Amino acid sequence: MIAIIPARGGSKGLPGKNIKNLLGKPLIAYTIEAALKSKYITDVIISTDDKEIRDIAVSLGALCPFLRPKELASDTALAVDNYIYTIEKLTVDHGFSIESFIVLQPTSPLRCTRDINSAILFFKEKNADSVISYVIEDHPVVWHKYLDEELKFQNIFNESLANRQDNRRSYYPNGAIFVFDYELIKRKKYYSDKTFAYIMPRNRSVDIDCIEDFEYAEFLLRKKDR
Repeated sequence: MIAIIPARGGSKGLPGKNIKNLLGKPLIAYTIEAALKSKYITDVIISTDDKEIRDIAVSLGALCPFLRPKELASDTALAVDNYIYTIEKLTVDHGFSIESFIVLQPTSPLRCTRDINSAILFFKEKNADSVISYVIEDHPVVWHKYLDEELKFQNIFNESLANRQDNRRSYYPNGAIFVFDYELIKRKKYYSDKTFAYIMPRNRSVDIDCIEDFEYAEFLLRKKDR
C-alpha cells in the first residue's frame, strides 16, 4: 500500500506550517518517518506544489515524482480531486498499480507508526471501503449552536436539557489517518456502509491549523520525550 502525504505550499492560518521547525526538524518529517517505518507501506509519496517542500521531503526518504498542479493546490480545491489526480499520474506515468492507499496529513505529528499499522490492518481485516481516524468528543454535540450577526443563539439540534452523562458519546475525525479503497475515491466519496473508525487517543490527535495548535503539539512532544 502506498501512503500519500498532501502538503501544499500555501497556508493562511500558519504560513509555511508543513516545514516549520518543530523541535529541531520540519513538521512534515514526523509523518514521513512514521510512514517509512510502517510494515504495510511500500512507498511514501509527497503531493505538493512547492519545490522547497518537495526537496525537504525527498531528503527525508519520501518520493515526489511530480509536482501538484496549481489548480489542485488552491484554497477551493477538493482533496479528493488531488487524490484521483495523484493516483492516475502514478499509474499512467510511473507504473504503479494501486487498489488502496493511505492518506497521512503532515499536520498530525503525534500520530505514530503503531496507529498507521493498526488502521491498515483493520482496513484489511474488515475488507473495508475506508477506515478513518476519529477521537472521542468530550462535550455533547447537542450543546453546539450557530450564532447570528447579533451573537444570538440559533439551534442546530433540538434543544435538550439532559445532563452531560445522559447524552450518547460522539466522535469526530482528527485528520490523522484515512485509508481508502480507490474505487470509493473514484466515486468521490469517503464513507460507505463499509467505513469504519479507527479510534485514537486525544494526546495523539492534535491537528495543526494555527500557532496555538503548533505550540500544543510542541508541548506534548516535549512531555513525551521526558
